[in-house]
Amino acid sequence: MSRPLPYWRIAGLYFWYFAFVGAFSPFFGPYLQALGRSAWEIGVLLGLMAFARIVAANFWAWRADRDGRREHVLRVSLALAVLVWLAVFPAREFATLAVVLAAVAFTTGGAVPLTESITFGRLRGDVDRYGGIRLWGSVGFIAAVLGVGVALEVVGVSRLPWIVLATLVGALAHALAIPAITHPRAERGDSVLPMLAQPEIAIFLAACFFMSMGHGTLYGFYSIFLAESGYSTGFVGAMWSVGVVAEIAAFLAMPALMRRFGAGPILVASFATAVVRFVVIGWLVASPVALTLAQLLHGTTFGTYHAAALAVIQRWFSGTRQTRGQAVYLSISFGAGGMAGSLLSGALWDAVGPAWTFTAASIAALAGLMLVARRAKIYGGRPAST
Repeated sequence: MSRPLPYWRIAGLYFWYFAFVGAFSPFFGPYLQALGRSAWEIGVLLGLMAFARIVAANFWAWRADRDGRREHVLRVSLALAVLVWLAVFPAREFATLAVVLAAVAFTTGGAVPLTESITFGRLRGDVDRYGGIRLWGSVGFIAAVLGVGVALEVVGVSRLPWIVLATLVGALAHALAIPAITHPRAERGDSVLPMLAQPEIAIFLAACFFMSMGHGTLYGFYSIFLAESGYSTGFVGAMWSVGVVAEIAAFLAMPALMRRFGAGPILVASFATAVVRFVVIGWLVASPVALTLAQLLHGTTFGTYHAAALAVIQRWFSGTRQTRGQAVYLSISFGAGGMAGSLLSGALWDAVGPAWTFTAASIAALAGLMLVARRAKIYGGRPAST
């Protein structure tokens, strides 16, 4: 059953959830550092969160597809996230942080695939409108990184948990405001696992794994790298904002880009850009101009990449497999790939230094590029209507 798209309620959900990401991802590494955690411990904690998201994305997607109640499952998961986040405030020791952050990742880990499936379910075949809705997530992210970066200079990084809590409450409020509709229910035997054995799907997901592995270094250690290089938290927030402005522009341009080029060439360009971007960050950190140019490339390494990848996934996993297909993509790429990137970066950071750690991220993106470049025609073409 389909109803008119509640545009601003879904846009608001994207805004507040990615405001949560914008408050958490760039600044929680420095928060952990302020608690006395080492680079290796930070890498392990962030890697553990990425692992929890792998489990969470598939669990929440399974619940939503089995019951056909995506909005209800999203509300429950975000309500639990708000409650669990309260345990972050007193957490100080490594073991306590590990348990609490894993729980945070589990309760928030279903938000993206659930929101994406709710959005695509309302859009049905009109997938070109996706970018215009998803960009509000980017707006939320940029508002958070700019605001939080400036705020932490005034109140200190110890206040970060309060700011993150506010963003989670905002996301929950908008999830509660989205009217529920009846979605198709998955039947027995309607599994996505056999599809993962198909070579082209498996190779595509492997490429996504490597792309996110490279970005795992960025999300976990970029802010730390800039701080250790003498930049202020305001500058750190500004750099994240530059990247997200480019991301917004990419989402706005995607309908025209998809019509002209198709997903395959866009993916190849996105992977190739990531190879260059991570090397620039690693070796030219002393240059604000180079850092700014590298952050502008985020529009390609995340914006066009993610939109094109979702178009491919949407074409392969539709109907009752939609939420689980997106969960598989997110868990293998941002989950497993992000976990591998965080762990590898934590191990390399003190051993070989930041420059070579970001070089390793570039090599991961290169591995993904080699996988997609030979198969661009398979992924190419405008997404079929569902």
